[in-house]
Amino acid sequence: MFAREWKARCPNSKKDGFIEYLYETGVKDTSSTAGFQGAQIFSRLLDGKSEVTLISYWDSLESIKAFAGEEISIAKLYPEDFKYDLEPDNFVSHYEVVENRWV
Repeated sequence: MFAREWKARCPNSKKDGFIEYLYETGVKDTSSTAGFQGAQIFSRLLDGKSEVTLISYWDSLESIKAFAGEEISIAKLYPEDFKYDLEPDNFVSHYEVVENRWV
């Protein structure tokens, strides 16, 4: 299993709207791709802005390529991201999931 991590920052006043939008775009888009295993959205206040992190889980790197294209390290952004005054990371990180245990 692989995890794909992407982050963006936005004004704290736009956080809730952006998280809803992120779910409607990024999460729903990824969940329709074969090999998608799930996703989590995290937020925290950082330097006066909200930092939002999306981690999606995949069964293989090939499944990530089916979603993101050959250059899997480049973030997939959406046309209306600008409405939330985003400062998006343009690159994503990938990790092999070594342990996955929920208590």
